[in-house]
Amino acid sequence: MVWYDKNAMESIYSGYENKLRQIAISVTEKIRDYGNAFTEETGEKLYEHLSWRIKSEESMRKKCVSDGIPETAHSALKEIHDAIGIRIVCLFIDDIRRNVEKIRQLQGSRVVQEKDYIHVANPNGYRSYHLILQVEDSGPDIDGNTPGTYFVEVQLRTIAMDTWAALEHEMKYKKDIRHPELISAELKRCADELAACDVSMQTIRDLIRG
Repeated sequence: MVWYDKNAMESIYSGYENKLRQIAISVTEKIRDYGNAFTEETGEKLYEHLSWRIKSEESMRKKCVSDGIPETAHSALKEIHDAIGIRIVCLFIDDIRRNVEKIRQLQGSRVVQEKDYIHVANPNGYRSYHLILQVEDSGPDIDGNTPGTYFVEVQLRTIAMDTWAALEHEMKYKKDIRHPELISAELKRCADELAACDVSMQTIRDLIRG
């Protein structure tokens, strides 16, 4: 016999998980479509990797706590804007700019926020370009609005930026790290060197193309 625990915590997404996945797939397919069209036209790729994720229950609840807001579906779907995350990894810095221009033109969504951590990096060395999209859906949202609206965070990085972010993420969530100050300083130095390398690679590409 399976007993129902009335005190069990309901999902913070309150049954909207499938809707979030549908929207993530839909936006990702639109990005893939313009990427394929660009490749057919030019023979070049606009990005190297494209992926999406739905923020986990644990991560979303931690985000609510850190932001000082209630752990509710409204908070998760309306006040926090990265329940859906899409990552685009590019070869060159200019490819990020081209993708941003394409994303601004996507039908069914609009850009409501942009953060450029490439030209103005975080103090720890983190570099990336972030867009928040407001996406319209034909069905009702958590507030009962029809059509409903949902938010999608798009992160755009070069391969070098993505590699650095993966290492920094590992450090952030690993417990009992020895010499954290030294590692943070080395990560910052590495981030600056990778940023210089990205600029040099872009310059070489531009020179090759004349």
